[in-house]
Amino acid sequence: MKQSLVSAPGPSSPLARPLSPPGADVSRPASRNIDARLFHAFCLFVLFIVASSASFSAFYQKWHFREAGARGYDPGVEFANMIDGTARRPYIYRQLLPDIANFMVRVLPLNTISRHIPAQTKKKISVAFGLQSKSYPLQYLIVYILTYLSALAATFALFGVCRAVAFSPPVAVFTAAVFMLLFPLFGVKGGYLFDYPELFFMAAAFWIALKADWWWLLPIAALGTWNKESFLLFAIMLYPVLRRRYSRVTSIAAVAVLIAVCAAVYLPIRMHFAHNPGGAVEWHLKDHLNFYLHPFAMDTWIDRTYDLMFPALSSPLCTLLLAWTIWRTWHLLPLWVKRHAQLAALINIPLYLLFCLPGEFRDLSMLYISFLLIVATILQRWMQHVASAELQSAT
Repeated sequence: MKQSLVSAPGPSSPLARPLSPPGADVSRPASRNIDARLFHAFCLFVLFIVASSASFSAFYQKWHFREAGARGYDPGVEFANMIDGTARRPYIYRQLLPDIANFMVRVLPLNTISRHIPAQTKKKISVAFGLQSKSYPLQYLIVYILTYLSALAATFALFGVCRAVAFSPPVAVFTAAVFMLLFPLFGVKGGYLFDYPELFFMAAAFWIALKADWWWLLPIAALGTWNKESFLLFAIMLYPVLRRRYSRVTSIAAVAVLIAVCAAVYLPIRMHFAHNPGGAVEWHLKDHLNFYLHPFAMDTWIDRTYDLMFPALSSPLCTLLLAWTIWRTWHLLPLWVKRHAQLAALINIPLYLLFCLPGEFRDLSMLYISFLLIVATILQRWMQHVASAELQSAT
């Protein structure tokens, strides 16, 4: 038997519904309610476009697609290598957007379409993206568009996750926007074209596990693994979420099927690129030991994002602030959210220490949804406190 998603919240619960403002009119005509809903939906759409655009702009300004001549240039992983299949492992395994771009170039009459675009417009686009220096200009534009659309879709998916966990609409809106604005800061030492799709697929999977039949996760699992192989591990972390609605046997079976789908997608990709340079993983445990033995090295303190100098998330100050935030909020989270976060930490943190660059918070991506819900809980508590204080002052 399916279980209720969340228990009835008490007055001190972070999931409690916010207080109605004094004098609120709850008996408006249906036509006015429809008009209000349409207006609010339009405002939400505009806000999410702005938030995702700002996030993607900061990300792109910081890293581009790692092509030569850009600030984030990374030889062996640059855009041209990802498109022609010569990038080093394990990055070459993350082929969703490059494969889509190559497919579109092959099947769409892009030359015919290009002839109908004014020459001045084509020149502006070419100059804006530096296409004259790109080996694959059409694929570059396609990947650019797809990456931004992934950022926009991820914003809506994060909003959906917060609503599915029963946070109020204002909290869900602001949490999704805040998370997207923070997202470029997670990439301290790298950022890649598969980062925004990864965020979208994880948020979409979490939302489906909360609100829809579990088999809708199958295409998300396939596409998510095609985008990045780590989705196979994220599928395991969905067990506590599925367990909220299904029996233990059904939840285990669902996770097993998802893992099988992920493996069926990942293994052919891995075999196809088995002879590329690099390795299936990169070992960085020694780098981590050196990093934590010298926590006050200056290169761990500063990060340039939004074209401003920010304290890097890997700096001791930000690390302590993050730990303080989790400590203050942990007891407010529902048990099933804690179980998901604990499972994610149990899997992601050891992998991070072994195989990822030190101080690179982007590689703790399996904890994104846990952090999202922590932020939502903080905002919900704050809004409840403000509403309660205003109500008391009004009376």
